[in-house]
Amino acid sequence: MTLEALLQSKFGYPAFRPGQKEIIESVLAGRNTVAMLPTGTGKSLCYQLPGYMIEGQVIIISPLLSLMQDQAEQLMMNGEKKVIAFNSFLTRSEKRQALINLNQYKFIFISPEMLYYESVLSQLKKLRIALFVVDEAHCISQWGYDFRPDYLKLGEVRQKIGNPVTLALTATATREVKADIKKSLGILDCSEFIYSVDRPNIALTVEMTDNFRVKTERLVELAESLEGPGIIYFSSKKMAEQSADLLREKGAKRVMAYHGGMDQESRILVQQQFIHGQLDLICATSAFGMGINKDNIRYVIHFHMPLQIESYLQEIGRAGRDGKQSIAIMLYAPGDEQLPIQIAENEFPDKSQIDWISDWMEENPNSILNVGAYEEQIKQRSGLTDIQWRIFNDFFERKIKSGMGYKRILQEMNGYCEDRIKLKRNSIEEVYKWIHKKNCRRENILSCFDEEKNSSVQFCCDRCGLQFENFIRNTKSDNQDRTLYDWRNHLEYLLIPGE
Repeated sequence: MTLEALLQSKFGYPAFRPGQKEIIESVLAGRNTVAMLPTGTGKSLCYQLPGYMIEGQVIIISPLLSLMQDQAEQLMMNGEKKVIAFNSFLTRSEKRQALINLNQYKFIFISPEMLYYESVLSQLKKLRIALFVVDEAHCISQWGYDFRPDYLKLGEVRQKIGNPVTLALTATATREVKADIKKSLGILDCSEFIYSVDRPNIALTVEMTDNFRVKTERLVELAESLEGPGIIYFSSKKMAEQSADLLREKGAKRVMAYHGGMDQESRILVQQQFIHGQLDLICATSAFGMGINKDNIRYVIHFHMPLQIESYLQEIGRAGRDGKQSIAIMLYAPGDEQLPIQIAENEFPDKSQIDWISDWMEENPNSILNVGAYEEQIKQRSGLTDIQWRIFNDFFERKIKSGMGYKRILQEMNGYCEDRIKLKRNSIEEVYKWIHKKNCRRENILSCFDEEKNSSVQFCCDRCGLQFENFIRNTKSDNQDRTLYDWRNHLEYLLIPGE
């Protein structure tokens, strides 16, 4: 069967999107591959389709539980039964049973944290792994906008399971990030398929407002007038909820909030209602939208300033996946850059917290070789948040295994945290400059990735004379009848992986 025939029979698509076929052919030829495709251009197909053509399991490393669930669900909805999302959503007994029967699954989605368990790694070693996929591979790189320390172990894991053919996928990677990905995974001699980060069908605009009140009023106006469906991104869970409440008060009946503080069932419910057209608008934090298979999102609004150009591209890329014209709007008020700076600084332990930990370790020397067992005591003493603890714990455990003394480790950690905060501050400044530059917004973004703008973009940006009229809602289509989606049956189906 040809690739095109399999594409049609398994996935219902008549043709490949740019880049997909070349990447698939590389993987099928047994070559390690790094691929950069823009958000919304079908990266998951690049491992799903070859999975049906090669013997053995496909292991997919995914950074977010919601993304993992969404991708596993898409396969199940296409009729694939041999798929499992092996993560913390499973109960202890479900994990035990899944490990015993791991060789019965074709597609195994797993979080990087799970690879720390020897029981998981020992079972992976027993499999015939045909393809090792690292999704959102920019998380590997210390220069990546969403660096995840847990990803650092992937090169070691790959070696332990026999160096299977590896596919690293990302939507946004600078030259430095790509080099880091290859080095960390041990695939320096690999094929590269790098495609433009540009999405020409997404118009870009920034609106300057005088203050928070004016910005909020403008948000309501946009939600009332723009052709949906849409997503509004916030940096705060509280603001996402409050804005959803405000929009409902103003007459928007089909809007809900989504953030990581919600329970699993509520998050899945909101996702499915949005996918199936029962909701028109989601007020969300950044986790929403990754992997969600909804191609007709017409607008994305950023109420808060993103921390990086790369994450901004990821989030606006959730619009216009059907290829139709869409718009990305950022609302800016003076001083907006202070919130991302505060978020960046609070992500890492500060010097005073590290000093507190140093004092505690001096009082408790038996803790040094197993800091994980003292998590609650250390967090209580130093005031580390959950995110700060993960960063501290990963850094400390890696260094202690190398034989370094704890005082030296904590000294290096101070320098490491300062460097990471400086890197994030530079990224925030880059976004700030992009907001205030007077020339083409698309051209400025593409220059960050050593690309040039395609002169044929019809609806480019506000700097190029973009008009809002093309994105205003057609009120005649607002009252269309929608069949009620039976989400309870779907939810029950989702929560029983592999069945």
